[in-house]
Amino acid sequence: MRTPHPRARRTALIGSAAALLTATAVPAAHAQGGTHPDPQQVMAALQRDASVPGTAWGADPKTGQVVLSIDSTVTGAKLAKVKAAAARQGKAVRTERVAGAYHLFTAGGDAIYTGQYRCSLGFNVKKGGAYYFLTAGHCTNLGGNWYSNSAKTALLGPTAGSSFPGTDYGIVKYASTPSDTTGGVDLYPGFRDITSAATPSVGQTVYRSGSTTHVHSGTVTGLNQTVNYAEGTVRGLIKTTVCAEPGDSGGSLFAGNTALGLTSGGSGNCSSGGTTFFQPVTAALSAFGASIY
Repeated sequence: MRTPHPRARRTALIGSAAALLTATAVPAAHAQGGTHPDPQQVMAALQRDASVPGTAWGADPKTGQVVLSIDSTVTGAKLAKVKAAAARQGKAVRTERVAGAYHLFTAGGDAIYTGQYRCSLGFNVKKGGAYYFLTAGHCTNLGGNWYSNSAKTALLGPTAGSSFPGTDYGIVKYASTPSDTTGGVDLYPGFRDITSAATPSVGQTVYRSGSTTHVHSGTVTGLNQTVNYAEGTVRGLIKTTVCAEPGDSGGSLFAGNTALGLTSGGSGNCSSGGTTFFQPVTAALSAFGASIY
């Protein structure tokens, strides 16, 4: 992997922490008739009855059902608990087993370093005339200062805000104005200018850039997903078929010139494929009062 440049580019930070997804369900009394109950009610019930690390849930816009995903770490009494919670919702919940385990991808678009950890830069942003970059909150929770090299001699800047769990975004303030003030994503090789931010749609083709596995593409399969990591629950995530590996955490999810998300966690790898979840970038921009440039 090439040495990352401290200029404004996007990186993806993926953590080695084991990430697990959760499910929510609705009272069985509502799961009668030909129409499924409100998915939000179903997910609230699953949150109450099936919040086990290694599970995840979200609404399927095609069927109206809530899809409850269960990874390979959920076994024994925990598996029985999750299955019982799903069964109480009848046909309102569809379950699926996921190979491997859900985990954070802590490690790097261009790489960024703090302490013994490596993550990826997400998107360069501006706030009040100053320059910052976004990455994953589970990354910014790990250290105060961020560097562009593993020897930690090239300072990028200090963490200026961090949110994880609940949400998964963080912001770092550049210690000095970047020499290249164009915000973009590293394409390995090449560079893509990013000029706006938006929420993706289900079925949309998207791309992810990270310091471990570089650029990969996939499809958005769900929005407003809840994931139960071992480190805590994160809500409102984007679910995709884009692969990722440790070190890609915090990296950029984009389409064309539009920023979409920051790499959070998932399962699988870029050899066999997998599922990856992303923090919507619009939520991070709103929380920090920042803007893409």
